[in-house]
Amino acid sequence: MEVHAHTHTPRKKWTHYFWEFFMLFLAVTLGFFVENQREHMVEHQREKQFIRSLVNDISLDTARINTIITARLTRENSLDSLSWWLNNPDRDEHTNEIYFYAVTAGRALNFRFVTNDGTMQQLKNSGALRLIRNRIVVDSIARYDVSVRNFVRQGELEETLIDSYRSAALKIIDALQFDKMLDKDNNVTNKLTGNPPLLSFNNDDLNAFNYRLYSMKSLNKANRRDARLLLQQAAKLLELLKKEYQLK
Repeated sequence: MEVHAHTHTPRKKWTHYFWEFFMLFLAVTLGFFVENQREHMVEHQREKQFIRSLVNDISLDTARINTIITARLTRENSLDSLSWWLNNPDRDEHTNEIYFYAVTAGRALNFRFVTNDGTMQQLKNSGALRLIRNRIVVDSIARYDVSVRNFVRQGELEETLIDSYRSAALKIIDALQFDKMLDKDNNVTNKLTGNPPLLSFNNDDLNAFNYRLYSMKSLNKANRRDARLLLQQAAKLLELLKKEYQLK
């Protein structure tokens, strides 16, 4: 019987296994590092997209706030005029003025504030706020959000007060006269011709009406003041965001 000799493979040195392990470890580590960097890059891009969208929303808010400030100055003059003419001894000769200012006093659309909060809600509800790494930016956004919500609540309070004003006006103002001043789109376009009579009312009715007017004038001034403060806060936040994220 022929005997075949077995071929023996040279035994590898321990350094060979070490380098195999090292190269495998290096490949896994680099892969993890590259994937981690890619995730950071994606998150940074998402962060900047959110900030761009937020800047656009706040810019729209500031435009609306500027309009509201102007509208509130006009409202203040209207409320003052209504109070003046209604408490004038010759009011029956100027009821066209009273009716004109009375109908505008019950309208809130010109100074109603609805914030553009789509991005803000997405940041809060989806947990995306964590993408914003700058703590100062996060705190500034949070403070602006609180200020906006407080400002909206004040507007809701004002609308409640306007409802109260309408209730007091029922005893003084003939609402049928209002239709004559409105166009097809429900806008007040002109004053009444002549001086249509007011309803019969007593001093208690007038005092109740005057109190509602006073309350509305006070809240209008307070809301105009807060609108200016919110506008300043929005401007500072926009400046911060544009600086930190190098936006134009």
